[in-house]
Amino acid sequence: MTREVYIERSCRELAKARGCILLKLWPAGAAGIPDRILLMPRGRVVFIEFKAPGKKPGPLQRHWHEVLRGLGFQVEVMDNAQAFRAIIQTQSTT
Repeated sequence: MTREVYIERSCRELAKARGCILLKLWPAGAAGIPDRILLMPRGRVVFIEFKAPGKKPGPLQRHWHEVLRGLGFQVEVMDNAQAFRAIIQTQSTT
């Protein structure tokens, strides 16, 4: 398994422990869409792009991030569980 898979698994467990849902996205015909969508209390939604440490999103991924942000969604790129923990703690308590 890749390092990215381990990060996603850890983050899914963190989300569940905080009463959130971290869903894997499988968008047919929409290559580049973020890996997961984080659903939090009070209707908060964050799109998450997981990357192996040190890796960056590609051009198509960056395009989708811009589109989603333009629609008002929060999009985060994560390469470690600590960054995810910070997002979920901040977002799920405010």
